[in-house]
Amino acid sequence: MLANYTKSGNTEYFGELYNRYIPLLYGLCLKYLQDEDRAQEAVMQLFEDLLPKLAHYEITAFKPWLYKVAKNHCLQLLRKGNKEILLDYDINVMESDEFLHLLYEEESTEEQLQALHRCLKKLPDDQRVSITYFFLQEMSYADVAQQTGFTLNNVKSFIQNGKRNLKNCIQKQTP
Repeated sequence: MLANYTKSGNTEYFGELYNRYIPLLYGLCLKYLQDEDRAQEAVMQLFEDLLPKLAHYEITAFKPWLYKVAKNHCLQLLRKGNKEILLDYDINVMESDEFLHLLYEEESTEEQLQALHRCLKKLPDDQRVSITYFFLQEMSYADVAQQTGFTLNNVKSFIQNGKRNLKNCIQKQTP
């Protein structure tokens, strides 16, 4: 259908192809925009934006290409509307600290692990909950924010402060 559209310029081909992906696009837009009306509007706007530009792209795999374009469209809308953008960050890229080796390495001593658990219990509730979800349950910042009701910035702050507090506490308890 995409090839037929690019050859003929008949918008019915692209319209039919696009209609197949509307549920996927709506779900994606709803995930990012978190508003049904804005998500519907984004799906319609995306169609209108793509139609004249489609001939300029060399598309080999339509579904992943469309998904990426829609995601970028939603992020662009969020940048225009608010300054807080919910994104999933890779735990390995975003967080690394000295105390994390206690969670993941086999070399940790029993004493270090016990100190970690004791110190985790001493953290303020918001820090303990955020760290537990983020590191132990491997949730993203956005997932932690959604689960706890904290803002994304608060989650980041709770994790950063909690890591620092854990590090200091563990250093005091282990030789």
